[in-house]
Amino acid sequence: MSTFLDAAHPETPPAGTTRFRPAVHFTARDTWLNDPNGLVFHDGLYHLFFQNNPYGNVWGNMSWGHATSSDLLHWTEHPVAIPCDETEDIFSGSVVVDHGNTSGFGRADAPALVAIYTSAYKTASEHSGTQAQSLAYSTNGGMTWRKYEGNPVLSRNSPHFRDPKVFRYEGNQGACWVMVAVEAQHQKVVFYRSEDLRSWDFLSEFGPANADAGEWECPDLFPLPVDGDPDNIRWVLIVNVNPGAVAGGSGGQYFVGDFDGVRFVPEPGSLVAPAGLSSFADPEARSAALRQCLWLDWGRDCYASVSFSGASDGRRIIIGWMNNWDYANELPTAPWRSSMTLARELRLTAVDGSARLVQQPVLPEPHGREEPPAAAGISTAGPFELRNEALRLQDAVPGRAQIIEAEILAGTADRIAFRIFGSSDGTAGTILSYNPATAQLSLDRRQSGNIGFHGKFASIESAPLVLEDGLLKLQIVVDHCSVEVFAQGGKVVLTDLVFPEAEHLHTWLSAQGGPATVLNLAVSTLT
Repeated sequence: MSTFLDAAHPETPPAGTTRFRPAVHFTARDTWLNDPNGLVFHDGLYHLFFQNNPYGNVWGNMSWGHATSSDLLHWTEHPVAIPCDETEDIFSGSVVVDHGNTSGFGRADAPALVAIYTSAYKTASEHSGTQAQSLAYSTNGGMTWRKYEGNPVLSRNSPHFRDPKVFRYEGNQGACWVMVAVEAQHQKVVFYRSEDLRSWDFLSEFGPANADAGEWECPDLFPLPVDGDPDNIRWVLIVNVNPGAVAGGSGGQYFVGDFDGVRFVPEPGSLVAPAGLSSFADPEARSAALRQCLWLDWGRDCYASVSFSGASDGRRIIIGWMNNWDYANELPTAPWRSSMTLARELRLTAVDGSARLVQQPVLPEPHGREEPPAAAGISTAGPFELRNEALRLQDAVPGRAQIIEAEILAGTADRIAFRIFGSSDGTAGTILSYNPATAQLSLDRRQSGNIGFHGKFASIESAPLVLEDGLLKLQIVVDHCSVEVFAQGGKVVLTDLVFPEAEHLHTWLSAQGGPATVLNLAVSTLT
């Protein structure tokens, strides 16, 4: 949800599109947004910078928009932080708090925030046709920014060198800044180090590997303990890819391994295709291998996910862009277009001997949510058996997001399904289903409402999901134009946009082919 500070764009949206604006996902007021940038926690506020077109609701005029939040659910939008100009567009990047004043932009007792961003140089620039890394800094908590006069600070004379993520690294040789960026069209992650954020030295590179059919973008690198063990630390490298993701179009893959301050070395279990899937001659083998890669999200609409710098209590929290480049410019909303995913806290856990990411949405405790009354005559308290009938749950509530939490023993059921944003006659809706025989969790939006605005939008996504002692565990966050599914405690995540008809508010749960036992089922709302 967003709070707007001025009335600079008094555009009137077409009838019917305002109801799609999310209740608890960030959107710009009346413009376009894409990749999250510069995520940083500072002085009690989460800062979300983002790719923004200040002049319209399609991609272009790339600048850094800005919003802040104290809870990662409710956002205040601020004026554009770093605008494009006649010589450069401001592409993706990151922000660090320079506590040691290594850059000289602040003071030891009043550290500057330093943005490291990609300058996409225009024809009016002497660097025309290249992308290079530049700096801007803020001495008032991120509210206003000044570009460094010595920009760019790092160039490879490349047209596709971008998306720097910078962090402070503490190693045996002391502390330094490390930059993780990409040569996008070469499917390479490149690593650099610096003492002062101004001068950078090359360290190493990684890639191509695994999903490499499209451009590599928006990398991130960070350490996490496995199952909370501080003596068992792994490094996670996120690499977003477009096109060529598992659900089609845009998506985020990750690798687990080790980083020694110079190079990232993935664990063998992270590498399905060490030379990249493009090395596979057989399309069927390539498709099968793609599904063996490690994916942040198996849905169509989670891209460019990166993490916050300096998050409180050492948590690792990411946010992604909830869209897909296949149809991003044509979403049926106005004057705003595009939103962010929910913030998600990351952990590593051991799965069959290998470390894997687990994601949990950042939400208030259940007692902080407003509980709607149960549908008349229907109890959702478990356990109870569900057999070849549909149980109607609380309707979606305009102006609120809905959270559905369920634990279901599959029993002998052939299929367990939720119909979300359903019509009263049961012919329309978004179907989330689990098939025990195939061990696949699927999200089907082919009858979800408005699907005709682009030929690639109608789709069904699926993810492999193995039950634990026969138990299916789901947390489903339903907002006005999105469904985010966190299954098995967040080991499997599926995110899709949907644009339902206004009257389609019904939610149903069914089991088919045999009985399933509902152990727990709760529906709550968020505003």
